[in-house]
Amino acid sequence: MTGPAMPSDHTESEEPVTRLPARLEDRFHRFREKRARRRGLTPIVIPYTGYGSTEWLRVLARVLLARPGTEDEIRYKKIRGWRSFTSVPVGDTAVHVGVDGVEHAVTADRGGVIDDVISVSLSPGWHTITMRTEGSHPVEAPVFIVDPKATIGLISDVDDTVMVTALPRPLLAAWNTFVLDEHARTPVAGMAVLFEKLVRDHPGSPVVYLSTGAWNVAPTLTRFLSRHLYPPGPLLLTDWGPTHDRWFRSGRAHKEESLRRLVEEFPDLRWILVGDDGQHDEELYASFAAEHPQRVAAIAIRQLSGGEAVLAGGRSRPDVHGADNPVPWVRAPDGAGLADELARIDLL
Repeated sequence: MTGPAMPSDHTESEEPVTRLPARLEDRFHRFREKRARRRGLTPIVIPYTGYGSTEWLRVLARVLLARPGTEDEIRYKKIRGWRSFTSVPVGDTAVHVGVDGVEHAVTADRGGVIDDVISVSLSPGWHTITMRTEGSHPVEAPVFIVDPKATIGLISDVDDTVMVTALPRPLLAAWNTFVLDEHARTPVAGMAVLFEKLVRDHPGSPVVYLSTGAWNVAPTLTRFLSRHLYPPGPLLLTDWGPTHDRWFRSGRAHKEESLRRLVEEFPDLRWILVGDDGQHDEELYASFAAEHPQRVAAIAIRQLSGGEAVLAGGRSRPDVHGADNPVPWVRAPDGAGLADELARIDLL
């Protein structure tokens, strides 16, 4: 089984003018890359957590220019957010992925992001793979293989769901993203315990963290989740910047595409979708549940406090999911309340 083919950034029939934003970004990246290489920086691979089935594996990583041997420093060292956005990506670079002694070749996209599916033969559970590019040291990455017998999976939003960020407020968003490090971010009470209970009660099930954040902050988010005892799982983020026909990527489209892809990749799983009522999670999940009612076990919404709702720009409409939606919805202000509600419908 292989993952679904992903849409390419452009086709031959598109007008050149539609590619202007991407061409300008590519020119800027080439300028920065030349300067960085003159300073002695070389390509390194920053691996992210991957996932797959016993027959295929989705490999996630990013290729950057950095001082040789600094992969672990970037992945594990405490840094302020703005430093994550000063790195220089390397596009169209070949990367070698080692899985159980077999090497696979993948290629980074124009933003340095690796998001490829390779054929494997792995048992369910956690495994370690290696990645390297020409001249770099091999680095290890964890990957989770979903048990074919699993029936439940968990997909969770990040901002204001697992950690309090008040992201939509522009000034606070800039502060949280570019200034604060992960030690200054606040976890949502009880949410890590809830996720751990779900993993324990549904062994072999995947936990996926879905966010509109940029791949630049993946190491920071991974450290945050680990520090606050959230169960490990892949982060599905996006690459900031222009596409072939627009100046900025759509966060909503990224989440929609990720949800649909997970449904296609794991046809036997029903998903518990976790989000909050301060952005567009309810509308997004309601639309997805209406499209795939048999694939959604429940939708769990964390209710923001009054202050958090103000910072987030208000709450979603309470009737967004509709009275005729067959998927159960549960609501509570924290993880403990959501656990009680999920237990009430026999999902815990």
